[in-house]
Amino acid sequence: MTRGETRNLLKGLAFLSPWLVGFAVFMLLPIVLSMYYSLSDYNLLQPPAYIGAANYRALMHDGIFWKSLRVTMLYAAISLPAGLFISLGVAVLLNVSVRGQSIFRTIIFVPSLVPTIAAAILWKWMFNQRLGLINRALAPLLELLHKSGPPWLDQSSWVIPSLALMSIWSVGNTVIIYLAGLQDVPRELYEAAELDGAGKTQQLWHVTIPMISPVIFFNLVMAIIGILQVFDTPFMMTRGGPNRASYFYTYYLYDNAFTSLKMGYASAMAWIQLLLVLALTGIAFWSSKKWVYYQSK
Repeated sequence: MTRGETRNLLKGLAFLSPWLVGFAVFMLLPIVLSMYYSLSDYNLLQPPAYIGAANYRALMHDGIFWKSLRVTMLYAAISLPAGLFISLGVAVLLNVSVRGQSIFRTIIFVPSLVPTIAAAILWKWMFNQRLGLINRALAPLLELLHKSGPPWLDQSSWVIPSLALMSIWSVGNTVIIYLAGLQDVPRELYEAAELDGAGKTQQLWHVTIPMISPVIFFNLVMAIIGILQVFDTPFMMTRGGPNRASYFYTYYLYDNAFTSLKMGYASAMAWIQLLLVLALTGIAFWSSKKWVYYQSK
């Protein structure tokens, strides 16, 4: 390497140094410490004591751990496909040229700008069984059926579907990504499909969905990553209840780390969560070979 190349390399490293220092201090170091703490007995007040894989073995026999994992996976099984399909349907509708199109797009996108805590407070009021807006809107129908309003957040069998329903309210970001993909579909493909006698439904299934399958795949992976880290909504709305029916995995991790001061135990949970995310995204990448279509240049 010549002196000039060395000088250019040093200049490049100097420009990169703020990012490199930030990455090392705020990303790499916490990752390494988290791995060490997961193998230690650490309560934040005393130095960590190395105990090997004891935290992981304890988790395998922890009933609350398995309960929180089941709650999270149930929520994911409802919220993830519902969010993906509904946001895709909304994006297809918003992609049609109609009067006031920009207004409708704004209405769909605005809820995603509302802070999660504010949205949780709003929806907690809306879900109130006696005074909530949803049950008041359903009151005429419920009177005809001689039924009371759904308990929403007050009953174990209703709380996860209720939270999943709330999650659909903020699909604006996903809709915008779908819209970008829809507008990138070549118009000539639709024209060719029309010449072949394909109707709107056939065009959607055989042209639109294959052409935006990379966008669907991206939204799927991002949804998997986000949905396994749900915390603030149940924390604000249900406190994990009733009967821990909404005690999500990340909520239990938080309680171990900052309520019980079992930082080593919580770190072990964090690494298991990472492995779970990697496993599910790995399955998504493996399956993508069969249904994701990339245009050739």
